[in-house]
Amino acid sequence: MFTTRSLYTKSGFQVNQSIQWQMLTDDQCEEIVMSAMELLERTGADVKSAAARELFKEKGCWVQGERVRIPSVKAEWALKSAPSRITVCDRNGKRAMLLESNNVHFGPGFGNDTTIDVISGETKKTTKADVANVAKICDGLPNIDFLMNNGIPTNVATSVAELHAFAALATHSAKPIVQEVKNACQAQAVIDMAAAVKGSLEGLQQDPFLVLYVKNSEALVTTADAMDVVMLAAKNRIPVVCGNDLVTGLTVPKESAAALVVATANSLAALTLAELVSEGAPFISGSFFSLNDTKNEVVPYGAPEVSMLGAGMANVLRYLRLPSFTFAGGSDSKISDAQMGLEATFSILHAGLAGTSMVYGAGQMESGLMSSPYLIVLADEVMGMTRRIMRGVEMDEDRLCRGVIDDVQPGGHYLSSPHTRYYFKEEQFWPTLMNRNRIDDWITAGSKTLGQRTVEKTKDLLNFYEGAPLADSVLAKFDEIIAYAEKNM
Repeated sequence: MFTTRSLYTKSGFQVNQSIQWQMLTDDQCEEIVMSAMELLERTGADVKSAAARELFKEKGCWVQGERVRIPSVKAEWALKSAPSRITVCDRNGKRAMLLESNNVHFGPGFGNDTTIDVISGETKKTTKADVANVAKICDGLPNIDFLMNNGIPTNVATSVAELHAFAALATHSAKPIVQEVKNACQAQAVIDMAAAVKGSLEGLQQDPFLVLYVKNSEALVTTADAMDVVMLAAKNRIPVVCGNDLVTGLTVPKESAAALVVATANSLAALTLAELVSEGAPFISGSFFSLNDTKNEVVPYGAPEVSMLGAGMANVLRYLRLPSFTFAGGSDSKISDAQMGLEATFSILHAGLAGTSMVYGAGQMESGLMSSPYLIVLADEVMGMTRRIMRGVEMDEDRLCRGVIDDVQPGGHYLSSPHTRYYFKEEQFWPTLMNRNRIDDWITAGSKTLGQRTVEKTKDLLNFYEGAPLADSVLAKFDEIIAYAEKNM
């Protein structure tokens, strides 16, 4: 458009279309995968679900008591059977996340029962209204691609708290939802609620806006509840994340390579089960790794090892052509301070550069014991900066602008050039929280700190929330499903 095109074609011209951080080579990934397969075939895993053990045995695995040994050929078959790409839509059916290649998507965390109140700034127990506020805030953040509850509501029955959380998210935003469930009963109820939104289970299968999430927290041990959810999701063709919540030096070996081997073995066991239930079942894996901080008696969320091992796991899963799900955007800080921003930024940048398919965890504080809506808003800014870095240096004839440079001539300026006007907004990152004003202008505007600006933006997102209402009939169906589940669970 703005430059002269070359009259020749280059041969073998290599381009970094985007910046990627590959912590592990393919050879290292292969070594980890082969070690994991050897563990599953030689040592096996304890499978607590009777239904899962029965299926493993029926399909040719070796079962003795709760121990299941999985021949490598079964795991290799499962890897070929599982889709290498999964499409997740928003509530309205628009394709929102393409889990493929190095595409990266960001979202908040989940699960804790304490939160920082948006209005007062005080710490309190999480309520269903707080989860609704998370949805409203995330709905207005351009770099938040999917929703999680960022805190489990405590003002509802514990047995159905996850169902209330899903209802609050689905009612107040159209973005895709990753919903943690504790068991198959909860999973079925959430699937029914999502199907009510889409009009049928088939409609949900065609344009899924729901991804289920379960986790295992031990090495080579799969809980009955987690495997029952994996089987239910596979049967219904609903995407499921089967994560690993592992602590090096406690639940897995301290050595990082061995921790990745165990996590990969856990993931392959769950994947094999899903594909045995339904060939081609959409399956996502990943891990949250932390370490055993015996000095402070905590499992830190902001440690560099969390980012390092998460990136390593993303590398392994990309090598296996499986979508990945890892943690970033949290902090061990208890208040909105420099530590919070530093730890969140460090982890988001690394997860993004590692090419993680889905990055969850924004908003988690105090080693996962508390959540902060302010941190979600700050993390959104960091995600935008990370995406600009990931985009790297785009290169084509138009962007090389040899003709433009020739037109302007040495010593000229480019401000009035049509080329500058065309690329001005997209070529650079435009912050909404970071302040670039001169000091006099900053003082005139109130000398506000980053923390103050973040609080103001968070409140504005709530005040100017436009809404994403569901039909009254769908809301009534939500209430009916939750009431039935509470009565029978």
